[in-house]
Amino acid sequence: MGNISDSAMNDAQVKLNNILNVLNSVVVGKEKQIQWAVSCLLSGGHLLVEGLPGEGKTTLVQSLAAVLGLSYRRVQFTNDLLPSDILGVSMYSRETESFTFHAGPIFTQFLMADEINRASPKTQSALLEAMAERQVTIEGETRLLPVPFCVVATQNPIDQVGAHALPESQLDRFLICIRLGYMDRKSECSVLMGEDRQELIKDISQVIITEEFIQLQNIVKQQHCSQAVYDYILDIAEFSRKSKYFSHGLSSRSLVGLLSIAKAYALFHKRSYVLPEDIQELLPSVIDHRLTLNVPEDVLPSEIVLSHVAVS
Repeated sequence: MGNISDSAMNDAQVKLNNILNVLNSVVVGKEKQIQWAVSCLLSGGHLLVEGLPGEGKTTLVQSLAAVLGLSYRRVQFTNDLLPSDILGVSMYSRETESFTFHAGPIFTQFLMADEINRASPKTQSALLEAMAERQVTIEGETRLLPVPFCVVATQNPIDQVGAHALPESQLDRFLICIRLGYMDRKSECSVLMGEDRQELIKDISQVIITEEFIQLQNIVKQQHCSQAVYDYILDIAEFSRKSKYFSHGLSSRSLVGLLSIAKAYALFHKRSYVLPEDIQELLPSVIDHRLTLNVPEDVLPSEIVLSHVAVS
């Protein structure tokens, strides 16, 4: 068991339930994806949401920002967006006869990169340092980003007009990639009969403050992990690196992220420890956007891994 007190665990459960109740009232029929998304942010990761236009990607991201109460900026990525539009730029002032730095939207706690793969690779690369090190270097000066800091991006399918494939280095910086997909019939009917989603987002009340969000992140870090879980993750990594199925294996960053999000996800099940089942459930969202198949098989990378690597 972890070193988390009963009172801290109960308090965390209340906060998580409040967050989920609000999000599920706006983004209906996507309970699992919402749990994964919140777990990703609580573990300190960056989130990529993929799907066709109109499936609710932006609604989910805007709802997350509203309910968590973090400072929020949204950038609509387009093919003419420049790195300086994200990071900021120094401008000369005639009055002071000096340059003044004007911070870009990246200087926020919650950055929404909407349709991130519509921007050029050069602009996408402006996020690499920020996502890995929580800082940006502009004109030779390193500037720290706020705490906490997370990038939550939406992405259109690569076969859509104007979409660019994200480079592997950037995909690896997104802890998980979730796909919303179409709603089931019952959920879609509730959307047709209910209020406009944008109006619901406007009415969302902040559930927790920044300090409480950081407290939840600290609780996640205290979650217990057994040697069996460590060994399972390492077996997954070894298989991905030696297997004929993949062009390259999983990075160490992805393994650390997998363990971190599993710790957060365990909280949703009222546990202070991680089980191999947590790893198995989260594995597709963690590795499917990272691994490239070498063989023309109509399966996902996670399906191959799960069928070959057993819990020891």
